Amino acid sequence: MDGEKSASFCHSTWDVLVPARASYLAAVSPHYDEVFWAVAQQVERTGSIGKTDIAALVVWKRLPAKTRWVTALMSLPDSQVRAVTEQAVAAVRDPSLSRGEAAQAGRGAISKLPGFVKGDALASAILTSAAPARMAVYDQRVQRAIDSLRLTLTDRSGRYGRYMDLLDTLLEHSGGRADGWTARDIDTALYWTGKNPQ
Repeated sequence: MDGEKSASFCHSTWDVLVPARASYLAAVSPHYDEVFWAVAQQVERTGSIGKTDIAALVVWKRLPAKTRWVTALMSLPDSQVRAVTEQAVAAVRDPSLSRGEAAQAGRGAISKLPGFVKGDALASAILTSAAPARMAVYDQRVQRAIDSLRLTLTDRSGRYGRYMDLLDTLLEHSGGRADGWTARDIDTALYWTGKNPQ
């Protein structure tokens, strides 16, 4: 897609995202993300993410915990989990990498843990807690919104990095409508769009 066409396409996308973000902020309790921010503060202090942090994010994402991967993860020593997540934290914070490259590196690192080989919902929440001003959360509702907006994000390998590249493109072509927005702000707008289809 050439620059002019991309800018025009992004403009119509922002016509949806700006009111969606406003609706999200009006409807969702300002206290809902307290668990997320508590985890993010803990990660800031430790430079890694432990089993307790992951458990908190499972609840925050409202994901089922009665699965095999949870048993496998909880059976590992916390020190082993932290050794893996420390690499992921360093990757998403690496200023020498673009947002998409950092996301891809972080996603690759965290895939060494049980339950994180496939699917980006919880993995993206963990990586976003490590770099909340840089990364963004992905889930099925976000994908539904992306599809409805006729943006392209396939499920082939490397999706999380491509998702971050897509958000970068949107931010670059916001036409000033997203001044002060982070990638996380876009993901909440996409989430709300996917949750409340037109």
